[in-house]
Amino acid sequence: MSESQGSDGTTQQLPVIEKEPAEPELGQSASSAAYEPLPAADADNGGDHRFWSARRIPAGIVALLLLVVAGTFLYDIAAVRADRPPMHWRRELARQLAERPLDDTWVLVGAGVAAALGLWLIVLATTPGLRAVLPMRRTHADVRAGLHRDAAATVLRDRAMEVSGVQSVRVRMRRRRADVRAVSHFRELDEVRADLDSVLADTIRGLGLSRRPALTVHVRRPGRKG
Repeated sequence: MSESQGSDGTTQQLPVIEKEPAEPELGQSASSAAYEPLPAADADNGGDHRFWSARRIPAGIVALLLLVVAGTFLYDIAAVRADRPPMHWRRELARQLAERPLDDTWVLVGAGVAAALGLWLIVLATTPGLRAVLPMRRTHADVRAGLHRDAAATVLRDRAMEVSGVQSVRVRMRRRRADVRAVSHFRELDEVRADLDSVLADTIRGLGLSRRPALTVHVRRPGRKG
């Protein structure tokens, strides 16, 4: 009953007793849902773009091919100017180009290879590359610094191993997200994940990245042996 009547005829309301929420079940095998992790990014997130790759290997290959082709053609032209017969391969190439129709299979294959090579060079020229290097915030206008993703993953893994209850950690660092998967052999999984989330969020902030990745933490129990 929520009301009682006193001796003077007035009505008094009795206090309502609310049930406390049930405790989480023990023995759960994983803890990765229904949990709001701490943000690893601030409002001033963003800034510097990725580093541009020099792409020395593709540039070297293209330069070497151009050098060989241009040198061969120049040598053959100089030989013809010196009253020598042109090379057999150039005469054969000229004959094939003159006799083969445009819908020939080899002509279409050659055109496709040339178009794919040209598209590849355009993509290399218009994209920055160096996806494995995360740009860091600038403290000086004339200095840029970057952190390799493997190094950042190593720092996160080392800090995660310091959390009580963590047995092993696997970190996958991407440009926009850090995926952390830990194995806990004691303590409540939600408590371990909360500690990991707090520690790793502070660690990501301490890395000094210009675009801080979002943090995803998964915790589970060790698998059964045998």
